[in-house]
Amino acid sequence: MTDTAAEDRPRIEPSARVLLHDLAVRRDRDEWIVGRMATRTFVALPQAGARAVELLGEGRSVARTEQTLREETGEEFEIADFVRDLTALGFVARIGDRPVPDAEPPRASLPWLRPRHVRFALHPVLPLLVGALLTAAVVALFHRPDLLPGYRDMLWSPHGSLVLAGGAAAGWTLLLAHELAHLVTARAVGVPARMSLGTRLQFLVMQTDISGIELAPRRHRLTAYLAGIALNLSVASCLVLVLALTDPGPTAHRLLAAALLLTLLPVPFQFMVFTRTDLYFVLQDLTGCRNLYGDGLAYARHLFRRVTRPRRTAGAGDPSAGLPPHERRAVRLYSVVLVAGTAACLTFMAAVTLPLDIALLVRAARSLGPDHSLTANADAAAVLIALGGVNALWLRTWWRTRRGVR
Repeated sequence: MTDTAAEDRPRIEPSARVLLHDLAVRRDRDEWIVGRMATRTFVALPQAGARAVELLGEGRSVARTEQTLREETGEEFEIADFVRDLTALGFVARIGDRPVPDAEPPRASLPWLRPRHVRFALHPVLPLLVGALLTAAVVALFHRPDLLPGYRDMLWSPHGSLVLAGGAAAGWTLLLAHELAHLVTARAVGVPARMSLGTRLQFLVMQTDISGIELAPRRHRLTAYLAGIALNLSVASCLVLVLALTDPGPTAHRLLAAALLLTLLPVPFQFMVFTRTDLYFVLQDLTGCRNLYGDGLAYARHLFRRVTRPRRTAGAGDPSAGLPPHERRAVRLYSVVLVAGTAACLTFMAAVTLPLDIALLVRAARSLGPDHSLTANADAAAVLIALGGVNALWLRTWWRTRRGVR
């Protein structure tokens, strides 16, 4: 029988030399992160793999690379297979005289924005400025606790349509600024980040793909992960200081209080690490895990199958068993948070959010028509457009993401 897959794999002569694309390499504990920033593709390699990449990058042939590794480690390596794996990752530009077709790199948001334009985002003074602003705001709140916002601050107008429109405009503006903070910081490192809409359980979110940041130093990685939260806290701190200097009562003061509440509302969401928020990536980085969510989900499914189908899974192996000890502990703990948090979110959606949305949409639909005043019709239309539009956008985004995964 002919092995079609073997025939499709390119033949690599021992004398062949390999031209690699521009690759970045960073040591991470006992492994090495090797990746290509242009395509946002990276892989974790053992010491021997990183050394093989170095030798091939120096222009040594496949045979010479095998010989050098054998002399250095006393072990045999199939460098031809290794080169094929690198080729599949898009790391190889040419094998011998034969160029390797290169896939088109993923499009970046704001491609005109260059690292030199936003280098300031990595300046070590910037976190100190954020800390100073936050400290000043906390001191102001200590002396003026009445500045703490409440839900009544959102009701700055008697017209619900204006409240909804203003809240939506301010909320999406702040959300865009939050994601731009991630993009700017990642771009300063040289990562061609991309912003898009996504879903996290029942939440519609704007997200920034900063794949490739794994190749940057830890300080830069954490700065990119925390940039959005830092921006929210900085804007909120500025609003607190402005509120402390203005007289309460006027509409401008109430608008500032509403903006402060909208700025702070996304911050607690970041602690929902089971939805892969900004703090999730901080946690993943600090624990040294490669894929905390994926491994945690696999472990949770393994435990579920063991409980529900013990006979069928009697011989099934623990998916976390092959992980290093520090990753295995983190994955097992995270799986508990993942299951509990997901269950709580879905329960809240079924018991509160979904019934409330349906009730508001039905009430708004009944308020439309010639039997109601112009104001009532405007408010009902605003509810239908805002609430219905968000839910429709969630469904569309969820479907596109699901179809893309397939």
